[in-house]
Amino acid sequence: MGNDADVAITERTFPLGRDSFDPATGPTEWLWRRVMDVLRTEGEQIAARPVSAPVDLGRLRSAVGAYDFGEPAEPDVVIDELVALLRECTVHTTHPRYFGLFNPTPTLLGVVGETLAAAFNPQMAAWSHAPAAVEIENHLLRFLGGRMGYAAGQVAGSFTSGGAEANLTAVLLALTRMWPEYGTAGLRALPGRPVLYASSESHLAWLKIAHATGIGRDAVRLVPVDAGLRMDLERLKAQLDADRDAGDHPFMVVGTAGTTGAGVIDPLPELAELCREFGIRFHVDAAYGGAAALSDRLRGALTGIEQAHSITVDAHKWLSVPMGAGALLCTDGEGLAETFRVSTSYMPTDIPDTVDPYTSSQQWSRRFMGLKLFLSLAVAGRSGYAEQLERDAELADVLRRRLVDSGWLITNDTPLPVVCFADPEAEALSAGESWERHSALARSVVQSGRAWISPVRLNGRAALRACVISHRTTPEDIDELLNAVNDAHRAARPTTPESGKSEAARGRITDGDLPD
Repeated sequence: MGNDADVAITERTFPLGRDSFDPATGPTEWLWRRVMDVLRTEGEQIAARPVSAPVDLGRLRSAVGAYDFGEPAEPDVVIDELVALLRECTVHTTHPRYFGLFNPTPTLLGVVGETLAAAFNPQMAAWSHAPAAVEIENHLLRFLGGRMGYAAGQVAGSFTSGGAEANLTAVLLALTRMWPEYGTAGLRALPGRPVLYASSESHLAWLKIAHATGIGRDAVRLVPVDAGLRMDLERLKAQLDADRDAGDHPFMVVGTAGTTGAGVIDPLPELAELCREFGIRFHVDAAYGGAAALSDRLRGALTGIEQAHSITVDAHKWLSVPMGAGALLCTDGEGLAETFRVSTSYMPTDIPDTVDPYTSSQQWSRRFMGLKLFLSLAVAGRSGYAEQLERDAELADVLRRRLVDSGWLITNDTPLPVVCFADPEAEALSAGESWERHSALARSVVQSGRAWISPVRLNGRAALRACVISHRTTPEDIDELLNAVNDAHRAARPTTPESGKSEAARGRITDGDLPD
């Protein structure tokens, strides 16, 4: 850090205008101290704040619009105003009682990794421009692929902006491998319409991907699920037979390892066998659930994933690094090269025994996305990650038991920490009425600021959804979520003798409730 003179620096000495691009050491350290104060304050105070709050859209736009960028502004003023806006107008996914989508509290080393990646700003298109960065990402891909069960030395892939880009990559790879002429002549060279299959509970990015690749949204078959919310194998096989009889060309089946709504894992071994039978590609979207591979206790839930031609994993989900950081894993480096092969005179010459990332991925110039995961893994170790993942799963098990004790119905079955639960009184309602009931309950919890959950439809059935995704979440936070849900339920209906059951189940949860 700087000397005593640096400590006394005020905002008035920070250079403005063009000189702000690269200030001297003193002003730079002063600015970083301001940022560090923000990070410290957020970490210390986030749990005491509401998870979210109503937003005044007019006031928000007025505050942002006040910056016309005509004149330079003092950095401390800008930072303070920006932080105030983010605090007031954000659903705080870093909050220990955020039980929403797969948005985690990032690890500290992940934040440091983002900072270093931005500061060094390596150009990730060409190996020769960023040897260290490319080799770090390749090492991570081999590590992740090995945990998924791919053979050592055979893992290929790329880091992506997220699961959607990774899944797009998988579809492009599948089309190229099924029909080599696709890359040059496009869909018109194919013998008929390509068709892909995914669970009706899968992430619907497949529709956007089908649109972007040209096969069309109608080429996506959303296969019904069974009572456990897993892809129905018999319905899938019947659809495959029907499409072939109709002259269509099935080319890819997607198994989901951790559906967005319920965290359910499709029957991966059986899907792999069916794909072999039909001679088509098997891809696993493990954007969320793939993290379980880091835990020896949980990775058995992913059995069969090693048979997939390709796998999607998102580090910015359950691996707790800042967004965005997805990855596409496969064992077909040559297929990736064929899918994205291109050469130009202005790119550096190839280096022997290396692969330029722009020739094996959708992106060209891109951020060093792997560094935040590398730092987080290096410092926590796989054992540290396994401990956290298993603790999340244990907290979810505690929540399930306590919800049942309070009279709720658990509506999903998964080893992953996604808990879906329904009001049993809604069973007699129509689908629309049940959705309104559960939406109102979720809205009540969210508006209280005590926790964040969401309503969800699972195979057409309404429920509430809570995902344990933050490493800051404690047993006390699970207790507060349970209380908030029960309070919302009581407020939505008259008190009855049965409601006493909820009251009796409102004791505190402690670490002793978690299994060893």
